[in-house]
Amino acid sequence: MALTSEKKGGILAQFRRGPGDTGSPEVQVALLSERINDLGEHFAAHKRDHASRRGLVKLVNQRRKLLDYLRATRPQQYHELVERLGLRR
Repeated sequence: MALTSEKKGGILAQFRRGPGDTGSPEVQVALLSERINDLGEHFAAHKRDHASRRGLVKLVNQRRKLLDYLRATRPQQYHELVERLGLRR
């Protein structure tokens, strides 16, 4: 379930560092969080979809690694991002 270009553009506009930024950890974490939330809605309707559940676990692990990197390199941005996204870290 890919994000639409409008939704992705909105997320990029909210979380980017500069005008041409598309790959900073903040942007990547925000995009992953949106995909994770969409999959959460998918599993409410399809409880036995274990193949997609494996993909969800991979996305959560990737987001966790990016958050760990951000916490180690830029702690202030890490705390701001966690508050903006509403993550429990």
